[in-house]
Amino acid sequence: MRLNKFLSRAGVASRRAADRMIGEGRVRVDGTVVRELGVRVDPDGSLVEVDGRRVRLAPATWILLHKPPRVVCTRRDPRGRPTVYDLLAPEHRGLFHVGRLDVMSEGVLLFTNEGDTARDLLHPSREVTRRYRVMLREPVPDDLVARLEAGVELDDGPARPEQVRLGRTRAGRPVLRLTLREGRNREIRRMLRALGVGIRRLRRVGFGPVELGRLPAGRWRTLEAGEVEALRTQSERTR
Repeated sequence: MRLNKFLSRAGVASRRAADRMIGEGRVRVDGTVVRELGVRVDPDGSLVEVDGRRVRLAPATWILLHKPPRVVCTRRDPRGRPTVYDLLAPEHRGLFHVGRLDVMSEGVLLFTNEGDTARDLLHPSREVTRRYRVMLREPVPDDLVARLEAGVELDDGPARPEQVRLGRTRAGRPVLRLTLREGRNREIRRMLRALGVGIRRLRRVGFGPVELGRLPAGRWRTLEAGEVEALRTQSERTR
């Protein structure tokens, strides 16, 4: 593993900050000061020290939470509203959340201690898919799908889903399935508002290779090894 990634995974600093620490001569590997960027270490066998203190690799942790509505994506809320961290086990409350959902939206929200991987997944160049199921209010325009596929002009630029499908539930209510490859703030709500369509319920059902499945609202699970590896692979992909 590259030394800067090791330091990031251990929670010492981001990869960029770790590179600066290495350049400043603050890092030793097996007793020797290392200043060269790109040095690789054995996560299990190398002795890594920063400013004279040994650094150990924290086990990678990835959590999927089914965020309910009316819960905010922050550690603390000045208005006293429940937060996503209130729903996690105490040992997981130091994790980063990967992106966010607005207060009334629900569904897939990932947490991890691999901060650099989380940031990479959110970068537009990775084009990580976000999949949504949106319950709509009537009336729904006959040309809604065509207008979404053509793109909707928003105040921060045009927005266009990658995939759009309109159907009906067993009760006959309109439901929209959307796939996006960017994480702009409240993008779906803004697109549909611009087209005069109301939303009953907005749920993110997938993020990259991870699916919500049947996980109940307010509950979380640990990601499987294959899901984590797929996320890491996607985080390293470029255009």
